[in-house]
This record gives sequence, structure tokens and C-alpha cells, in this order.
Amino acid sequence: MPDEKSGNPAPGLRGSFVREAQDLGVDNTNFVKEALKWQYNWIGLSGAAAFALIAGSGFPLVLAAGLELIYVSLVPQSSRFRRLVRSWQYAEEKRRIDVRLQAMYKEIPPEMQVRYARLDQLCRSIRENYGRLSSTSQMFVKQMEDRLDGLLQGYLRLLQADHQHLEYLRVTDPNRIQLELTGLQRTLASDSVKVQEINRKRIEILTKRLEKFGKIHENCDVINAQCAATEDVLQLIRDQSVTLRDPQQVSDQLEGLVHDVEQTEETVREMESIFEMATPDMTTPFGALPSESASSTVPRNRLRN
Repeated sequence: MPDEKSGNPAPGLRGSFVREAQDLGVDNTNFVKEALKWQYNWIGLSGAAAFALIAGSGFPLVLAAGLELIYVSLVPQSSRFRRLVRSWQYAEEKRRIDVRLQAMYKEIPPEMQVRYARLDQLCRSIRENYGRLSSTSQMFVKQMEDRLDGLLQGYLRLLQADHQHLEYLRVTDPNRIQLELTGLQRTLASDSVKVQEINRKRIEILTKRLEKFGKIHENCDVINAQCAATEDVLQLIRDQSVTLRDPQQVSDQLEGLVHDVEQTEETVREMESIFEMATPDMTTPFGALPSESASSTVPRNRLRN
């Protein structure tokens, strides 16, 4: 979420970063290794080594080795220590997600940043209003806040995808592609056999490019519709929060909205994957058209949950 002073996305992924950490295998942890790496363990070992050096005796090192064996056998099994290690890892994964979100936020144009800031402000208002509820309702409020965080993250990813798609549409001229395609089709019959082979491949590539242009345009429409729906629903929830409607109902509304956003992201990725699977078939020495390749190729960053 953008910070009010700096304008950068602030942390706000309490629910989503835990799921991503689990997906990345953060929970598959070697707790013995983590116990050995713990700073307090190294402080103890260093102290024993220093004491042995000062005393001129190896006894402190023997004692430290025995204590280390006891430490390694007991501490990694401690549920409190395991929770501590997981908190370190989740905090680190959260930091990485925040960095990625900040990079996404800086990549989108100012008008999209303003759009995101408005949605973030809506979420702040919802949190503030429901923050006044009694302690018995705070469990549902916490659940609602986690879904708001995940929703803002998905909304930002959609804005980034929209920006990338619009950049592709901006630098690609479908009329020029269609004109070149028509010309190749018109002269194909009169070409030599070898030229026909090359030009058939070019026709296939140009046809794919036109199809991709249409799909990218469709993606933009889907993304814009989903972003507008998200804004509408959050405005409604903000209005409802003024009268402090049941937070459980609000949380359920947000859960459905988060699901819709995730489905939209999945739809966009599926459309992109269709052309990615077709790309290897297009990679030939004559696959890149000199007239268009330099101006219409845009680096694509895949979206990640």
C-alpha cells in the first residue's frame, strides 16, 4: 500500500505472505541448522573460546562442546524456538514480497499509482471504522484485514499487467501487420518454391501476431472490468462500515472479491501461456520480421501470486 508520506507501497500482506512462504517451502526447515546459526549460540561458543584462551586451558572448550550437544538435542525440538524460526523466515519472505510490490508500484504510470492510492485509502477507511468494534469482534476484523491486504496485492498486480499490455498495444500496429500479411498472401502463388516455404512461415507468424494483439486487447478489457468491480465493492463496504455492519459478512464479501481477482489473474496468465507455448514453433532464422521486430517487442514480466 502506498505510504502517505513516501508514496511507496507499505507492508500489508499479513495473510498473503504466509501462503506464499508456504508455497516456496519455507516450512521445510532444518531447525538444527537454524539453532547452530542462532546468534546466541555463537556468542556462547565465542565466550567459551575466549575464556579458554585467557585461562590457558582446554577445559572450557570441552565443557562448551558438551553443552553444545545438549543444546543441539533440545533447542531444535522446542515449539517456541520453531515458532521463532518461522517468524524469521516469514518476516524475510514478507520483506521480499514488499520489495516486489514496491518495484511493481514504481513501474506503473502515475495515473495508475493514483488509482491504487485511492483504493488503498478506501481500505484504510474500512479498517479504521471496524477498528472501533468490541474485542469479541476483532477476530473477524483481523480476518477482514488479511483479505484487504491480499486484495490490494492482487489489484496492484492487475494494474501492472494492464500497464504491460497497454505498452504492447502502443508499440504494435495491427494495420501494418495486416497489410504485410495480405501482401504475402497475394504474391505467394507466384513465388519460387523456396520463397513460398519461407513466406508461409512468415504468414503463420503474422497471423499469430494478429491473434495475440486481439487477445492482449481482450486482456485489457477484462483487467479494467475487474479493477472497476473491485473499486465498486470496496466503496460499498466502506459505506457499510460507517454503520458497522457485521464484520463476518464483510469478510465473506471480501473473500469472494479476492477469489474474483485471482480468477482474473489466472485468465490473463492462461491467455499469455497460449502464445508462450506457440513461441518455440516460431523461432526460425526468418522468424523476426525486420519491419516490426525492433519496434514491437516488449519485455514481459510474468505475474506471480
